[in-house]
Amino acid sequence: MTSSGSQQASFEAEPKTLVELAYRHLRKDIIEGRLLPGERLRVEHLKGQYKVSSGTLREALTLLVADALVVVRGQRGAHVTPISLSDIEDITRTRILLETEALRQSLRAGDENWEGQLLIAFHHLTRAEERLAANPGAGVSEWEERNRQFHQALIGGSPSHWIRHFLGILFRQSERYRRLNIATSEVPRNVHAEHKDIFEAALARNEERAVELLTDHIYTTLDEIRRLPSEFFTEADAPSA
Repeated sequence: MTSSGSQQASFEAEPKTLVELAYRHLRKDIIEGRLLPGERLRVEHLKGQYKVSSGTLREALTLLVADALVVVRGQRGAHVTPISLSDIEDITRTRILLETEALRQSLRAGDENWEGQLLIAFHHLTRAEERLAANPGAGVSEWEERNRQFHQALIGGSPSHWIRHFLGILFRQSERYRRLNIATSEVPRNVHAEHKDIFEAALARNEERAVELLTDHIYTTLDEIRRLPSEFFTEADAPSA
């Protein structure tokens, strides 16, 4: 199993090692904001909290450095990677560049098996969105995973392993921002309608329509994040008032 954003605490098999267990717990706490952006990660403090040895915790932190969720600052030690507007803008631009190309390839090459996987993924996502709407906040982890599976299914017909691999990394990197957006959004967004439109255009093999809808869908999240208060970002990247 690769370390670059390929592991998820929910919807996975049980961890096989203490390092993997500590990695999952730390990653979940970073993603869900219990460990704050920029926070110092002191091994001697955290080993008691996560009930692992110093060596195990250091190995888990090394995996999180590979995920770009933790940064090591010389003698200042390990810190949770800060959240910045420039980072999510870069992630968004790169993701759209790759994901729209992968979608085009998928619509051209996808067979009946691809269509079946897309139908299943959309069904699961719809149910997760219904549960999240009924109980906001309680089903975010499930929704996040079903959302990832849906986007993977959309591009599942692409023959490019590398595009799919890099998109998986980018999708994981943007998870903190999506969760922050969900937690702070005051005006409910009809994300289900966006997903439904993309799904229908993809099944119809309407390439230009599907690409347009997917691009708008991803950019809408960025636009919402840009409206967050400046205290959510590092000072250099804070949006102007």
